Amino acid sequence: MSTRNLIRQTLRRSSHLHHHHRRHYATHSAVATTEKSPLSFPFPPPPNVMIYDRLAESVKSKLKRLDEPDPRFRRYASPNPTSSDHTQILQFPETRITTLPNGLRVATESNLAAKSAAVGIWVDAGSRFDPEDKSGVAHFLEQLVLKAENEEVENIGAQLDGFTTRDITWYSALVSGQNVGKGVEVLGQILQNPDFSEGKIDKVRNAILKERDQISAGGDLVIFDQLHATAFQYTPLGRPIVGPVHDMKLISKADIQEYFSSHYAAHRMVISASGAVKHEDVVEQVKKAFTKLSANPTTTSQLVASDPANFTGSEVRIIDDDLPLAQFAVAFEGASVTDPDSVTLMVMQTMLGSWSKKDGAGKHVGYPDCLDDLSYAIMHEVSKLSYRVTEDDVIRARNQLKSSLIRRCYGISGVAEDIGQQLLTYGRRIPFAELFARIDAVDASAVKHAADRFLFDKDIAIAAMGPIKGLPDYNWFRRRTYWLRY
Repeated sequence: MSTRNLIRQTLRRSSHLHHHHRRHYATHSAVATTEKSPLSFPFPPPPNVMIYDRLAESVKSKLKRLDEPDPRFRRYASPNPTSSDHTQILQFPETRITTLPNGLRVATESNLAAKSAAVGIWVDAGSRFDPEDKSGVAHFLEQLVLKAENEEVENIGAQLDGFTTRDITWYSALVSGQNVGKGVEVLGQILQNPDFSEGKIDKVRNAILKERDQISAGGDLVIFDQLHATAFQYTPLGRPIVGPVHDMKLISKADIQEYFSSHYAAHRMVISASGAVKHEDVVEQVKKAFTKLSANPTTTSQLVASDPANFTGSEVRIIDDDLPLAQFAVAFEGASVTDPDSVTLMVMQTMLGSWSKKDGAGKHVGYPDCLDDLSYAIMHEVSKLSYRVTEDDVIRARNQLKSSLIRRCYGISGVAEDIGQQLLTYGRRIPFAELFARIDAVDASAVKHAADRFLFDKDIAIAAMGPIKGLPDYNWFRRRTYWLRY
């Protein structure tokens, strides 16, 4: 009897506890439903749910709180990107453009509050128009012009600068606001009357040969020269800006004069000025200073059409185990700046981002034995643009791109540079309001469309240098330009 009584008491206690637990859990469930929990299960989950489900629901709830944090923390910053309209403040100042009878264009942007001014000369000619057997003539001419001896440069305290790319050549002078006219005059003198004496040419040649030695010592310039050489092999864009030593020694006075008379024509040049300048005054000063420019009627479009640049999927590898770092670059064929997808490609480039070892530590810092992991990370992110793109990522990239464009035009020198480049490229200065509207028009579907056109299953060009024995072969990279999805 005692055993039966003990069993009965135990069963009564268990049923009582179970009934109490059901009432206690029902109370918590009612509270949870009134709080409109976004989870499909009550929190905390009931004891009969698997432990893995409990952990998954807990992680989801924490991630949800990160996506929608407390409004107090979103007062000054938010993890959710937003687009803003800055049209009203981007309409000014105005860029004024005047085309002279000889085809020379003069463009200015006035900022009378500035105390100095930047004046630049933009020539629609670069290393792609060098003679095929003598690369580096464009850069040679640029150095010859910049190293001209002119006492007026020192008298007015002007700062001369310039550079050559594969498409354009640029000269600039930074002067005080009261010496703008003299700055224009100085640029006209050194550009139209360069010193072609043999002594001057030999002096500039020696300086360029030293520059060539510094470039050959290693760095980004070498890897990108090799990348252009293999991607555009046997075409104009494959030629280096600073020619090889053999070509530098063969360039003569006649070669430089021929390039100058053929490409430094008035209709292929732009004079840009910004800062403490007045448009009417600059136009009159340019008319007086630039009177000896070439009248060669050949246009840049005609030259490009006669000798086009063709992209070739290929690679070049320079194995040198003595170098401390391995460098490699992977390139796809892009589009011209006038292509409808050019702005979308700019947004995609911002989405991929950039990083340099000089910037400090980062997740891609490694040693040559990490080349396979780095290669996979790069190709995975590039190929992902054809498959998975979120609107949040696109909005962040659009905002970053707009910020970078604004920073590029910081200061009077940046404005003058932007004016000259856009006039040579588009034939006009695109207002920031219009450019930002084009950027804001890019969405996730536009990114996928451009990625499908330029990245998906397309040939690539690779240039690598250093201890690169662990770098995957070309077919490995080519195979990862697309994903297998069923």
